[in-house]
Amino acid sequence: MNTHTATIPMDCSPQEWQTRVDLAAAYRLVALFHWDDLVFTHLSARVPEEDGAFLINPYGMLFEEITASSLVKVDAAGNKLSPSEWPVNPAGFTIHSAVHAARHEAQCVMHTHTLNGVAVSAQAGGLRALSQQSIFVLGSLGYHDYEGVALRDDEKPRLVRDLGQSSFLMLRNHGLLTVGRGIAEAFQAMYLFEAACAIQVRAQAGGGALIEIDPSIIATARQQAAQVTKGQGANLIWPGLLRRLDRQMPGYAS
Repeated sequence: MNTHTATIPMDCSPQEWQTRVDLAAAYRLVALFHWDDLVFTHLSARVPEEDGAFLINPYGMLFEEITASSLVKVDAAGNKLSPSEWPVNPAGFTIHSAVHAARHEAQCVMHTHTLNGVAVSAQAGGLRALSQQSIFVLGSLGYHDYEGVALRDDEKPRLVRDLGQSSFLMLRNHGLLTVGRGIAEAFQAMYLFEAACAIQVRAQAGGGALIEIDPSIIATARQQAAQVTKGQGANLIWPGLLRRLDRQMPGYAS
């Protein structure tokens, strides 16, 4: 991964700084792809070698403004572990802290409120097998019923239960959530999730009969994904996305 040769702050390990750079890049990419909802969604990443600590956005900063140094480090109780004049969104903390506490292998959690994602989350049938993108989601997808704005700790066990060991979670009437073993993996998962929802909404708008993909094809989606990415997974696309950012929205690595 590219550290972008920025000066690493003295109170930040190289591992944490790399995580900050990649998470800031992911925030900028969410803005670039128009998945942001003003300041009201969240991406988070574990801080390497710091048990329970993770990075999240400064609440009130637009995603296109977020930089590596502006990300807020918090502990499992929501206490700030690094100086910041910015608060943390309590709803964002509730969702992300629940997932990070339950899924220790999940280094990154991403949550969006895109129009396509919310539209499909409001459909009784949820995501349908209508596209190539959808098969990679449907093999590892959970659903969580809407309980209002995620502010209550008592929702956490149900959120964790509904996610289970899945990589994708559709929050009913709310939006999309992905987890990944790294930031690139969680971002690629969100790209596929959002694309599958957008295709479904457009296909339904056409008004004609829709063709569903055979479940036997969905069952082999993981093997197909490994083959098409030559075993590199999200690492195949992440360097190119950073190059796009460097051209169109530079400054995230500061």
